[in-house]
Amino acid sequence: MKKFFKRTGLLLAAAFIGAAAMQAQKSPQDMDRFIDALMKRMTVEEKIGQLNLPVTGEITTGQAKSSDVAKKIEQGLVGGLFNLKGVDKIRDVQKLAVENSRLGIPLLFGMDVIHGYETIFPIPLGLSCTWDMAAIRESARIAAIEASADGISWTFSPMVDISRDPRWGRVSEGSGEDPFLGGAIAKAMVYGYQGANLSDQLKRNDEILACVKHFALYGAGEAGRDYNTVDMSRNRMFNEYMYPYEAAVEAGVGSVMASFNEIDGVPATANKWLMTDVLRKQWGFNGFVVTDFTGISEMTEHGIGDLQAVSARALNAGVDMDMVSEGFVGTLKKSVMSGKVSMKTLDTACRRILEAKYKLGLFDNPYKYCDPERPARDIFTKEHRAAARRIAAESFVLLKNDSIGLHPGSLPQPLLPLKKEGTVAVIGPLGNTRSNMPGTWSVAARLNDYPSLYEGLKEMMSGKVNVTYAKGSNLIGDAAYEERATMFGRSLNRDNRTDKELLDEALKTAAGADVIIAALGESSEMSGESSSRTNLDLPDVQRSLLEALLKTGKPVVLTLFTGRPLTLTWEQANVPAILNVWFGGSEAAYAIGDVLFGDVNPSGKLTMTFPKNVGQIPLFYNHKNTGRPLQAGKWFEKFRSNYLDVDNEPLYPFGYGLSYTTFRYSDIALSTPSMGQDGSITAAVTVTNTGKRDGAEVVQLYIRDLVGSITRPVRELKGFEKILLRAGESKTVSFKITPELLRFYDYDLNHVAEPGDFDLFIGGSSQAAGTARITLK
Repeated sequence: MKKFFKRTGLLLAAAFIGAAAMQAQKSPQDMDRFIDALMKRMTVEEKIGQLNLPVTGEITTGQAKSSDVAKKIEQGLVGGLFNLKGVDKIRDVQKLAVENSRLGIPLLFGMDVIHGYETIFPIPLGLSCTWDMAAIRESARIAAIEASADGISWTFSPMVDISRDPRWGRVSEGSGEDPFLGGAIAKAMVYGYQGANLSDQLKRNDEILACVKHFALYGAGEAGRDYNTVDMSRNRMFNEYMYPYEAAVEAGVGSVMASFNEIDGVPATANKWLMTDVLRKQWGFNGFVVTDFTGISEMTEHGIGDLQAVSARALNAGVDMDMVSEGFVGTLKKSVMSGKVSMKTLDTACRRILEAKYKLGLFDNPYKYCDPERPARDIFTKEHRAAARRIAAESFVLLKNDSIGLHPGSLPQPLLPLKKEGTVAVIGPLGNTRSNMPGTWSVAARLNDYPSLYEGLKEMMSGKVNVTYAKGSNLIGDAAYEERATMFGRSLNRDNRTDKELLDEALKTAAGADVIIAALGESSEMSGESSSRTNLDLPDVQRSLLEALLKTGKPVVLTLFTGRPLTLTWEQANVPAILNVWFGGSEAAYAIGDVLFGDVNPSGKLTMTFPKNVGQIPLFYNHKNTGRPLQAGKWFEKFRSNYLDVDNEPLYPFGYGLSYTTFRYSDIALSTPSMGQDGSITAAVTVTNTGKRDGAEVVQLYIRDLVGSITRPVRELKGFEKILLRAGESKTVSFKITPELLRFYDYDLNHVAEPGDFDLFIGGSSQAAGTARITLK
């Protein structure tokens, strides 16, 4: 910092030193004085430079000074960089900013740390299926430790977009279809990244700035197509989509990312109602807003102006940082000079970026995240990998587990868990691919350092089970489609043998096995950004392989890899056991083995509804009734809301998931049947493990508002608790119901709890039958 102080003058240096000395307290007054002094020294160009976030991946250690971005950094035209990996590279670049620019303002370094850094956790949709907020927070905590050890100070996570359309590939990055659960997960992730104590966040060098995205409604794109138009009423926005973003703000999230889609005909990136009226004035957000990748320049394609016009609209709307477009750094000075953007608006945006850097402690120590000893000590450690393995096993959802006779004359018993004996054949295109195990959006992953399913099971079962392997088929019959579905180094190495040759090899392998583990589903890049699908069946050649394996008469376990709900109607009807393993991260192979062979009892519960076919989409549990609802137990009635060719029910409902044990619920006991506007009711059930294995159950509370001033959903999740029960053990689970839980946004967008009757449902899924009625006076 000596050169920095020398350049800025002794008096200003003294002010900075005084402010820096108070960094530990992070007094708002000290921060204001510090930034006031700094901004008085800044030119218009330098202020605009703080709003510029270019991407770089080309800088190598020791060559930072020769990169194109280096010149802009030295000129004060860069506020941060993203997707630069490695503590040595980041230190080199930070040194340029601190020692070679006029004012020595440090940079932010961001990265898409979505579900882990080098230790990879399950994809976010899988993580959500744990319903375990402590585990989800732990995953973010470990991701922050590892990313910060490698120089990263900012992550573009959590992604909290609610979506009811599994055609959209980015459901893999979110937490499913429910805003109440999504809000709880948003808070857990922010606390994991930034720290759980709001008054003490971001002080440690292993805490990083979180960025909630994509604000707002990105998951509601028409036709399930990425980047597509969103159009909905404001009432629906606030009742069904907005809460997870607000929850992240309540948790202290330091930054917000604007979404690509439009809202009320105005792209989110230029939407002042969204970015200023709702986010800042209504919710009290005091961090900064960043665009998504080229979000500003893309508004020209939306048809609302040229680059200068859309850049000015974005800044005036409340956006503070421009990712990649360079619309701010290229046009804002002209807009300020012409009066299209006020100096006050520019100063406000610049201040927000500087405040984030101050809160991170970068002015006190620009190299806070550049300790060269931390990577070897803190990244991909034994402890982190053990946590990833445990959490991955908790995310898997057992969709089916029929009882079958494993041997002639034997009594039927559930196929899973498997016994640790004999020969088990891993068959399928996803059975031996290391690079697909982490799942999509694992940009820092060591793609070839994680074992494939076959390799992991072979290692785990050495000396106990003979594990064999055959590919059985390619991922998809269409080679061009497979190439689109295996980008970013995730190739399954397409086999040039004919389908028959691959199948014959698989059948030969199956003939020597006692049990077949069919490793089928999607590749990791068949979900994620720009990976929308209109057909959610298992790909053609995989279905043919599965049919052939079932015809052998051997027991078949479908170990399903997927980043979204698939349409598995045929599989549900024909395959005896289905374990959905999503993409479980770096330790997924071991975690799958833990569950398949019974060392871990599966406890995951779905957070997105699985439809019977694509024609049912959007299909979600918390829907509204029509004036002509289909009667319970009916498939079809003329002049009712239904289909001719399939019933209205999902294949697997929200909240569903089986266990190797069984649970029984008592009737609901109420502390009182009614309450006033300042009262509460306790609803309790006793849950008993009626099986022979210890197991965890997610106890779920749903509420239905029977009469409202506007129409209300048939039921809404309003509470959940994950409990562990030993075999034969019982536990009473209580939920405190307050008027706050009953609130919704009325026609005028007032947040109200209207007097009336409510039905409660408590059970193991959204189809819980146990009910009781309460009254709010």
